[in-house]
Amino acid sequence: MEAYYGVAAIAGICLLVLLMGMLKQKAAGVLVAFVLRVFAGAVGICVVNEVLESQGIAVAAGINPVSLLTVGTLGISGFALIYAILFYRLL
Repeated sequence: MEAYYGVAAIAGICLLVLLMGMLKQKAAGVLVAFVLRVFAGAVGICVVNEVLESQGIAVAAGINPVSLLTVGTLGISGFALIYAILFYRLL
């Protein structure tokens, strides 16, 4: 399990270096906005999962590349889409 965190840390550092290199280009604004939406979406998913768990609702979205890509691309509507799909499956 510790190796997984080490690999994740190295990947995060590599992405940070790539991000810093792209800041010099014009596409940096779009990339920074995408990364911020991904980060905010991941935090939002964690918070909503905890709130739903404390209320006894058995719905939890996973934090995986597909959900982060959805939230990063679509923003708040992607976040709502993830939970809408989960609640639809609950019916």
